[in-house]
Amino acid sequence: MGALTLTPNVATWSIAALATLGVILRPFAWPEAIWASLGAVLLVVLGLMPWSVALEGVAKGTDVYLFLVGMMLLSEVARKEGLFDWLAAHAVRAARGSATRLFTLVYLVGTVVTVFLSNDACAVVLTPAVFAATKAAGVKQPLPYLFVCAFIANAASFVLPISNPANLVVFAEHMPPLGRWLATFTLPSLLAIVATYVVLRLTQNGALRAETVATDVETPALGRGGTIAAVGILATGAALIGASAAGIELGLPTFVAGLVTTLVVVAVNRGGLVEVARDVSWSVLPLVAGLFVLVEALEKTGVLGMLAAMLRRAAEADPAATAWAGGALVAFGSNLVNNLPAGLLAGAAVQAAHAPETVAGAILIGVDLGPNLSVTGSLATILWLTAIRREGEDVSAWSFLKLGLLVMPPALALALGALILA
Repeated sequence: MGALTLTPNVATWSIAALATLGVILRPFAWPEAIWASLGAVLLVVLGLMPWSVALEGVAKGTDVYLFLVGMMLLSEVARKEGLFDWLAAHAVRAARGSATRLFTLVYLVGTVVTVFLSNDACAVVLTPAVFAATKAAGVKQPLPYLFVCAFIANAASFVLPISNPANLVVFAEHMPPLGRWLATFTLPSLLAIVATYVVLRLTQNGALRAETVATDVETPALGRGGTIAAVGILATGAALIGASAAGIELGLPTFVAGLVTTLVVVAVNRGGLVEVARDVSWSVLPLVAGLFVLVEALEKTGVLGMLAAMLRRAAEADPAATAWAGGALVAFGSNLVNNLPAGLLAGAAVQAAHAPETVAGAILIGVDLGPNLSVTGSLATILWLTAIRREGEDVSAWSFLKLGLLVMPPALALALGALILA
């Protein structure tokens, strides 16, 4: 009887693992969304999960879908209206012929974008702008600069609650006030940002030294559409800060800002809506929905109750050791199932276990920073990968992992140490 009751659980975990492996390795060069969706559909078809439960899992991602659509609309409008080319020209001029200065400038801008617009916005909005900058500068190897967008999107994603949608998932209704958040996470965030920069700078130094950056770059004129797109992006940042302060979910304000900006630009241009809609990377949505379904299935196997019980016992015995272990395990585990569903699972376990704030903070750092290990660790990195593929670039899972193994662990150790020891 015991063996029979275990069989569905084993099958569920096996399908979830294979689907995740498909997302990471992309067999047959199929998009990540296909593998996540196939895993979700297979769970239902095999009777391991009722349709109603699968739909509940999909519905849990509604705020994330709205957020992504809003950001992708903003990015696509900005790209088509020449905002990225305009910003790129100014960035190249500010670099004054120095490849390392351009690298540092991109890193600083990426930090600001992540902090105030979120890590997903950094991946979606900044990556095309950085590629445009490298193209304008005549850079032969754009990947060092593009890597900045991927890594800073996660390294700076716990400066503020709005810096990463996963932050809202982990703390849920127990979100600390902004003052306490800053007191808790400012030093860990600063150390993570600096450590990530240092390792990236050292690993990319050879490519940067061999690079030449143009100094005489023509600055294109920014039309009305580009100006409207810029205002829309700034307004979105303000709306996100306001929504976070008011305890409002971030998806709807972002969606409204993106949609309104798009419609205004289309009205000014008297057309272009079809072109914008056609070029948005809609495949990200079924990917996210599939991941939510996979996590919903795992929760039904009883893993949440087991994790909560283990976390409660460990935190009662030794909170500091639990914070170290919990942060590290979640950091590496996020790369197995993506940090958004991992954050959902970890956040639910934290709330169920009534874990101390230090343990909850360590787990949040693991969810946010751990995905810098692999190319599928976070939604932001998957969005980044989609963005660079549109520009004709690509990075294999193995190439990213080799770099991530150097970049992520030092930043994670410093951030966790600052949180726990302070």
